[in-house]
Amino acid sequence: MNKLARYYGRLFDWLPVLEGFLLVGAVYLAVLIRVGTDPSEIRTSIGPVWPEAVVFSAALLVSMTAVGLYNRRLRDGLEGIVVRIVLAFAGGTTLTALIYYAFPQIFLGRGVLFIALALGFLAVLILRAEILGIARYEEGKRRVLVLGAGQRAEVLSRLRRRTDLIGLRIVGYVRHANDRLAVPESELVELDAPLSTWAIDHGIDEIVVGPDERRQNLDMHQLLLCRAHGMVVSDVATFYERETGRVSLDILLPSWLAFSTGFHSSFIGDRVKRLFDIVVSLSLLILASPLILLAALAVWIESGFRGPILYRQARVGTNDTVFQVLKFRSMRPDAEADGTARWATAGDDRVTSVGRILRRYRIDELPQIFNVLRGEMSFVGPRPERPEFVDHLEGIFPRYADRHRVKPGLTGWAQIRYPYGASDRDAFEKLQYDLYYVKNRNLQLDLTILLQTAEVVLWGKGAR
Repeated sequence: MNKLARYYGRLFDWLPVLEGFLLVGAVYLAVLIRVGTDPSEIRTSIGPVWPEAVVFSAALLVSMTAVGLYNRRLRDGLEGIVVRIVLAFAGGTTLTALIYYAFPQIFLGRGVLFIALALGFLAVLILRAEILGIARYEEGKRRVLVLGAGQRAEVLSRLRRRTDLIGLRIVGYVRHANDRLAVPESELVELDAPLSTWAIDHGIDEIVVGPDERRQNLDMHQLLLCRAHGMVVSDVATFYERETGRVSLDILLPSWLAFSTGFHSSFIGDRVKRLFDIVVSLSLLILASPLILLAALAVWIESGFRGPILYRQARVGTNDTVFQVLKFRSMRPDAEADGTARWATAGDDRVTSVGRILRRYRIDELPQIFNVLRGEMSFVGPRPERPEFVDHLEGIFPRYADRHRVKPGLTGWAQIRYPYGASDRDAFEKLQYDLYYVKNRNLQLDLTILLQTAEVVLWGKGAR
């Protein structure tokens, strides 16, 4: 198993495919157990098996994504994963039943469905336990050598949590002459041979280039030899972005944003995203309409049948345009009677009893569906902030305005990757996730964010 650990990252990337095949196989095996092996009997009782199997597998995969089982930085142990699998199978079963009800021609019998669920649950649980075991093998992780020990390399030494560097190990840092030492001295390594020879002898899989001054510190011939021997050679900013899912503003060179890939949009891509926004928003509006009515009624009752139900607030959108965002009122009507804009804080006494529940499960943000339908927001994008906060943050962080290149979103990459923020430091951390989204946005990333938002809602993460 320790040899497999070297491929943990690739294994995890292929996990949806592996589990998809397992779930399809569970349906076929359930049919054999319930109906028998006679093909004519199977055709008579069920008909073609593959449509039912594909629907069953797809519904469960969607539900497993929604509860965070495909989040590479999931910190849960086996007990937490079991809980998530149970919830995923409960949600997936409901979704499967709805699909079978809408399309009765692909209906699986209750006996076959029950057996398939039991077999699928067992198969997924065993696979997850094995994957969790593989991730714990230290000697099997990808070995990374960092060229540099100054300020640019120091950002990697801060990544110490188990979920920061999954499946890899930083072997050490090579200090260059012009580097001002910024990493722990205990993590320095001395090369007693040419770089390519040393890397081969120490089983290095990737070399991260991060000296503070490049022009006189890099031996390009040795780096090319490393690549020729199958090692990956990465810039420190690219490595950090890939492994953490955010852009590090601490180490960006002025030219990086201009010459890096991403940060582009296209006519077709923008139209597809707009169609995606409309379809998702209308679907959510229909599904959540009972919840929206209950929330409105609860706010109205708590206000003594006279307070406003909706709250309108100025927010900054695309290209710094200002629009009025809609939310269920979750604070007292006099929350900012003095006219001063303030962050919401933990245990904020301005939040009402009903508002606390609405905020915990993000129900207060459902009226923003109408902002999306009006084209002022996208369903997925950076969180829109108030003009007062934007002016303040742009004065502190020069790159803050870059997040306004795209429409703000009801949910976003920063919202699912970072808890609720109420300070300049939190805004800085979330900005790094927002820039990652702006740089890498596509329909696949939007779908990932949309599904993982369900995990945030179910677990009440980030609410305040």
